[in-house]
Amino acid sequence: MNLMTRLAAALALTLAATGAYAANVLVVLSDENHLDLKDGKVLSTGFYLNELMQPVKLLLDAGHEVTFATPQGRAPTVDASSVTPAYFGNDAAQLKVHKDLLEKLALTSPTASPVVSLARVEQQGYARFDAVYIPGGHAPMQDLLKSPALGRLLADFHQRNKTTALVCHGPIALLSTLPDAAGFVAKLEAGALPATPKWIYSGYQMTVISNQEEEQAKPLLGGGEMKFYPQTALQRAGARFSSNATPWTGHVVVDRELITGQNPASALEVGRRLVERLR
Repeated sequence: MNLMTRLAAALALTLAATGAYAANVLVVLSDENHLDLKDGKVLSTGFYLNELMQPVKLLLDAGHEVTFATPQGRAPTVDASSVTPAYFGNDAAQLKVHKDLLEKLALTSPTASPVVSLARVEQQGYARFDAVYIPGGHAPMQDLLKSPALGRLLADFHQRNKTTALVCHGPIALLSTLPDAAGFVAKLEAGALPATPKWIYSGYQMTVISNQEEEQAKPLLGGGEMKFYPQTALQRAGARFSSNATPWTGHVVVDRELITGQNPASALEVGRRLVERLR
């Protein structure tokens, strides 16, 4: 046995003894910087800073690799309304830590962003990823919920029982695995209730931002109104919805490979559960 082989074997034994494992986590975000509302109104949006960066920081601190992707490979947009200490326990120092990390990653840079397209992820092979994480913000309501490429990825992860974590509006992306996601969404947008389809997550217990919380957050829409709410959509698709007892408090649900968090206050715990799963 040569030196390199002995070193590799020793490292493997050390990692096994400590429970450490360097995983590759795929973080999927929306390409969009807006959400189309009713009556032609438009909401400027993107991902929520804490919903992305709190879990990402936990993953990086634990030694895991993170790969960022969007459907088209465009740099994602941070929702400006989320860049506030309110989403970090009113701790300005924590806001700065996570904002600085985002800037270091250059994720939102139009020219330097490391994001790849979901087509590229598919070409590389889903097998190289150990888990997937999808944060919220309103942007996933614009494209992720009916992305065929994301649907194929999530279906593969479901089949292989790979950890799939989502928070706030992020769980709406699970609709992408429906046989006709675009048709299902179109009916919801038209104000109709589509028939409950055959769905790989049917019967799963999960959470997402609640209808009650959406109603309370209406002022953030600048006088506009969403075409439909995620809770209604996921329940119609066949999900068993679980809610917190008090709006805007953290709530995390784990069912098989799924880890879902209800709102921004749930992001940190979702990240902790994800890191724990990767051990």
